[in-house]
Amino acid sequence: MSAESPASGERELTLCTAGHIDHGKSALVEALTGKGTDRLAEERRRGISIELGFAELGLRSGRRLSVVDVPGHEALVRTMVAGAGGVDLTLLVVAADDGPMPQTYEHLDVLRALEVEVGVVALTKVDVVDRARRDSVAAAISARVPGAPVVGVSAVTGEGLEELDAALETAAAELATRPDGQAPPATALHVDRVFTLPGPGTVATGTLGGGPLARGADLRALPRGLELRIRSLQIHDRDVDPAPPGRRVAVALTGAHREELERGDVLVPAGSPLRSSYRLDVELAPGLDLATLGGERLQVHHGTRESPARLVAIGSRFAQLRLESELVARPRDRVVLRRIAPAGTLGGATVLDPAPPRHGTTALDRLEAVATGEPERLVREELAAHGRLALDPGDWSSDSVPGLARPRFADERWRRAVEVVAAEEGVTRNGDAISRTSATAPAPPPPAELGQLERILLTLIERGGDSPPSTARIAAALGRPEAEVNRALDQLVGAGELVRLARDLHVRPDVLAGLERTALEVGRENGGEITIAALRDRIGSSRKYTQALLEHLDSEQVTIRRGDRHLIRSGRR
Repeated sequence: MSAESPASGERELTLCTAGHIDHGKSALVEALTGKGTDRLAEERRRGISIELGFAELGLRSGRRLSVVDVPGHEALVRTMVAGAGGVDLTLLVVAADDGPMPQTYEHLDVLRALEVEVGVVALTKVDVVDRARRDSVAAAISARVPGAPVVGVSAVTGEGLEELDAALETAAAELATRPDGQAPPATALHVDRVFTLPGPGTVATGTLGGGPLARGADLRALPRGLELRIRSLQIHDRDVDPAPPGRRVAVALTGAHREELERGDVLVPAGSPLRSSYRLDVELAPGLDLATLGGERLQVHHGTRESPARLVAIGSRFAQLRLESELVARPRDRVVLRRIAPAGTLGGATVLDPAPPRHGTTALDRLEAVATGEPERLVREELAAHGRLALDPGDWSSDSVPGLARPRFADERWRRAVEVVAAEEGVTRNGDAISRTSATAPAPPPPAELGQLERILLTLIERGGDSPPSTARIAAALGRPEAEVNRALDQLVGAGELVRLARDLHVRPDVLAGLERTALEVGRENGGEITIAALRDRIGSSRKYTQALLEHLDSEQVTIRRGDRHLIRSGRR
């Protein structure tokens, strides 16, 4: 077996360091790999890591691991999160003289949120403490990460480096051969560095997930949609073709200048179903208190990108994250939720739907089916409700199938589910779709009768026209509790009578269609660019309402946000 390739059936792996500032992470990586990871002059001057560092670790067995060395300072936890996203296992570093410190525990919280295993604990600086102190600190950290071997090491004397190498090999071998049991996710590289080199030109680096990348392949950079082509590929300064998933990859690109790409962009193959979204439906990790988090403004970290968001609770374990900037996620991806002030890691969540419609508690049944892995149930529900369903989940959208707003499972699981349902009695295949036969098709349910409160709400919102009243104003005018008004609005949204633009703003679908036409007119008059000020002046509404409208158009792929501007997408011009 060459050092470039893992054993048959094994995954390529990336390892990250974790631990408190000045506990010797970078010194240990240099002792193991022979490469210093502090690239910046400021890092070398201060003796601490500020940015992510990268190296390759060749274990004595011949296995090679990509290593991401992360900063340990509290103010740089967001950089640590970016480094830990997409890695497979962790080398937790704890200094024997200090013992576990605040950022040790913060990093453990982040790793737990990302479901990244602590493979090995390195107890550093053992050359400066006695045996009693060494054993005491080892016991303290073992209590927090039971099952992970604790190896005493010294980057100065070299003590314990061979034992650490052996422990890393054991952890990596077990993880590399562990069956996943899930369909592989779509190929994506979350960019953590962009730079220019003489010859190759623009180079982007990141940890490759999903599938391989090959020289000459066409890519798109999300969320901005740049069209690129791969000039060449490297793994730790060695040319490769193709580049396998699971490793740190440097991609030399044609089609973009250095200034057009940045950390947080996502490189995907041309034609990939992945897209950016201002919303995520997620299943929250146990322990998160929805009663206190609902409606709070949080920081959401995914890959190498982050965005503030409002959390809308759906039942006791699900939520919709309404983002202020776009993220590019896949089903089953993990996100980290952090409090903005005071800063701190709250926990993690698993993405169920990476591009859902705006909804509330009415989505609970659907999200439970996704979380428990029941695609056939959802296919049956949609087929019963609408009578016809496209075989290709790539065709499923809120436009083509009302109520079904994009695939909620990996494509292959959807296809299998559709085939299972298609084989049932009373379901036939018609070209690219399945449908119920007329003999067995159930009679469509009668439209739900609107209650008195729902009719009043529709009247008030219709009267508002282009400037409908907020939920709070409606509740105050009617003398009703805001929670009661929100429940009625949820019913109207579910029935298709209203569209929710923001948590407290709703509009009739026909009014929204007119506003979209007006927005496109404004954009075409200004070279494809729409600003809040220009659209606000045209429709004569508030800044808050205009901003909500533009964010809705962004989420529906009508426009794409660039700072304070919203640009009309090419297909809409």
